[in-house]
Amino acid sequence: MQSRKTPDFVDRQSDAAAAKRAMLERARSVSEDPEIAARRAARAEIIKAREVRDAERAAAKKAKEARLAEEKAREAEAARLAELEEEKLAAAIEAEEADKQLALLAEQKEARDARYAARKAAKKERRKG
Repeated sequence: MQSRKTPDFVDRQSDAAAAKRAMLERARSVSEDPEIAARRAARAEIIKAREVRDAERAAAKKAKEARLAEEKAREAEAARLAELEEEKLAAAIEAEEADKQLALLAEQKEARDARYAARKAAKKERRKG
């Protein structure tokens, strides 16, 4: 049988402290590495450029929305004016039709009155004899 060595408390504590020192040393070396600092700076520049592009896109989108809203307002105004013009035209046509109807009625009344007058005159003639 092999003998098992079970570490005692002091061994475990010193191993943990050594691991912590190694991790701290690794972290220090990474933070002081100029290559990593250059990569971070490059990432920061990329992020700034992305933010600038996003701001430009947002401004372009707002300008487009404003332009579309203005165009929509112009179209609504043109539609309103066209509808108003159509209503005026319909009213004018209706008035013209009413005038034609009145003229027709007056003409029919004149023709009827002329027939009545002719009949009356003929009746007078027959009475005279």
